[in-house]
Amino acid sequence: MAKLKYDKSGRLLFTREMKKDYTILAPMMAPIHFHLMIDVLRNCGYHFELLDTTGPNIVQEGLKYVHNDACYPAILVIGQLIDALKSGKYDVNKTALVMTQTGGGCRASNYIHLLRKALEKAGLKQVPVISLNISFLESNPGFHVTLPMIRKFIAAMVYGDALMLLRNQTEAYEIHKGESNALVKKWNDYLNNQFNHGKALSRKQQKDNLFRIVKEFAAIPIKKVPKVKVGIVGEIYVKYSALGNNNLEDFLREQGCEVNVPGFIDFGLFKVDNRLDDIKLYGGNPVKYFFVNLLMQYLLQMQNTFIAAIKSEPRYEAPPPYAHIKELVKGIVGYGDKMGEGWLLTSEMLELTESGYENIVCAQPFGCLPNHISGKGMIHRIKALNEKSNIVPIDYDPSATRVNQENRIKLMLAVARENLNKELAGSH
Repeated sequence: MAKLKYDKSGRLLFTREMKKDYTILAPMMAPIHFHLMIDVLRNCGYHFELLDTTGPNIVQEGLKYVHNDACYPAILVIGQLIDALKSGKYDVNKTALVMTQTGGGCRASNYIHLLRKALEKAGLKQVPVISLNISFLESNPGFHVTLPMIRKFIAAMVYGDALMLLRNQTEAYEIHKGESNALVKKWNDYLNNQFNHGKALSRKQQKDNLFRIVKEFAAIPIKKVPKVKVGIVGEIYVKYSALGNNNLEDFLREQGCEVNVPGFIDFGLFKVDNRLDDIKLYGGNPVKYFFVNLLMQYLLQMQNTFIAAIKSEPRYEAPPPYAHIKELVKGIVGYGDKMGEGWLLTSEMLELTESGYENIVCAQPFGCLPNHISGKGMIHRIKALNEKSNIVPIDYDPSATRVNQENRIKLMLAVARENLNKELAGSH
């Protein structure tokens, strides 16, 4: 067991000594993206393991240590991590945990403190918790976020968005079931190998890879038949996490739908753009503005390459650029609405409706105020702007039953099928 060291505030540190032989556990959210991102961290010399555990015991474990008034994602993430430590699979004297911190007004920035309290209550206070952030919130001598790491994270985010979009738009119509998922696995392995050798990162390499990925997905035989198209929006964790949304994507596929989940890149741009807006509105360090703006331009270049690759095959519906996403909410929601998913959540619903995915599940933790305002609170306004919109808000919470959630979604799908049949009848 490594010698435990603490900072002046009494926080347990992750030391250089720990980096050599500690396993670092990370909670799951978006499988395609997170597998790529965990590979990035492994390539940087850390022993990371991504948890894919599920089951009601995770919720119950979380509720032991986190008050049920806290955000549902906090209950699940902390429950998943504590459940893993108690499983007997890991040496708790050689295991660390990782938690992201955005540094914004969302309660998610405080998950890390709730986790440390939970570890102490569970008799596991010797387990260090690493903050993964780029806001200089916490630091550890054995873990550093570097510029090469950020560059790989951005690449993983863009590749993850491409694989998720292509899988969703292909899988719904594929003739030989499983081909899309097999191609995702193939590219995940290939990209990890590329990252290991310092490749797949330059603009040219990313462009070549993205165009190849699109071409290979387009080669999968499909049978295009009319289907109900459903978009999923909401708080970022329950939007992407099968654990958080009770396997929502699988449920919609079982109902014969094509699923569209907006990607990470817009969320990344939204968070960076917010920092630029803050400096414009309230003042700030011009040097900070310069470097944040450089990151913004880099992300926009990556998004443009991604969109161009998707557009290279007429089979696929490409997402619009960030500028269009931002323009959609002008006059509807102020850009100062930026807690949690903020105005981006409203804009994603507007964009999905505009691009033919007017049937939308707005997934939100029961107690998430920003999502209730920017999501559920904007449904009436969106409906007034586009009467085709068919949106159902679904609360996810320890007390919410899966049957009730799925029945409410089925009512939305019944309306969607009726609208689709009317549309098909009108076209003949």
